[in-house]
Amino acid sequence: MPEFVLAVALLAVLGTLGVVLWLALRLQGSAEKKHREMLTDLHGGLTRQGDRLGAQLGELREAVAAKLDARLDQISLRVNERLDDVMQRLATIDEAQKKIETLTGSVVELQELLGDKRSRGAFGEVQLEALVRNVLPTQAFEMQYTLSNGMRVDCVLRLPAPTGLVCVDSKFPLENYKLMLDRQASELERAGAQKAFRADVKKHVDAIASKYIIDGETSDGAVMFVPAEAVFAEIHAYHAEVVDYAIGKRVWIVSPTTLMAVLNTARAVLKDVETRKQIHVIKEALARLAVEFGRFDERMKELARHIRQAAEDVDRIQTTGGKISQQFQRIEAAEVDDAPAAEVVRLEEGRKP
Repeated sequence: MPEFVLAVALLAVLGTLGVVLWLALRLQGSAEKKHREMLTDLHGGLTRQGDRLGAQLGELREAVAAKLDARLDQISLRVNERLDDVMQRLATIDEAQKKIETLTGSVVELQELLGDKRSRGAFGEVQLEALVRNVLPTQAFEMQYTLSNGMRVDCVLRLPAPTGLVCVDSKFPLENYKLMLDRQASELERAGAQKAFRADVKKHVDAIASKYIIDGETSDGAVMFVPAEAVFAEIHAYHAEVVDYAIGKRVWIVSPTTLMAVLNTARAVLKDVETRKQIHVIKEALARLAVEFGRFDERMKELARHIRQAAEDVDRIQTTGGKISQQFQRIEAAEVDDAPAAEVVRLEEGRKP
């Protein structure tokens, strides 16, 4: 009996275990299926999300590409504009370079011209004549004038008394001036050239004073024309003793700019002198004008009297006409009496109403 019970209990336990195992296996199969379904759904969602992301990335790439193309077009347009501007500037620079080369050649030619003493003198004479002709009338100057001592001066200015003839010399020393400014020369050579330059200018001042200042014929002073502004500036800036020496010799050193001021002053003086010469003509003209103005004033007064008389006559005529009109109106209204009334207007002889 106990064995039977034990066997039945064992079978019950085994049956229970079998049921539990069957339920466990059943539950495990259902969970695995759900897991597979969930994984399938997850895979499908990820695939769809990937497709959407791919489409969005494609659209984004297209938009970015379009923006990049537009930006590149703008950059290309600006670059082309800048290149055109740069090309224009380069063309301008090239043209300026050509002008500089031409100017350099002209400067070299000018230096070669000024290097020769005779050519330098001719250059000064041409420049002096051009300045004088542009400012003064032809009767106020003369080029290559010969003085009583036989000396021929480059130009004389014919100014009114007491100034008289003013001689202008257009030559100037330049050899030592060029060496004085030569950077390739040594300090000793340049110092020697500077000393020689001062001596050259003083020597030239002495020559002008001795040749072109003649008592009773010319002015008491003469002019040394320096056609180069740089030489003039060098003399006045660094060689004041030379300027003082020239003033003591009554020689005035001028450049093209300062000579222009002198010539303008001379022209004003000449104009004033001519005006003074014409004063008597002006006075006579004013006297004749005064006589004519007196006649004009008398005739205007006479005309005013006639106008006033005519105005008075017109007023009288208007008064008489008004009275006549009144009489006509009374006649038309049959208001005339048999005998003449006192109000009847009697026309009087003469101009009175």
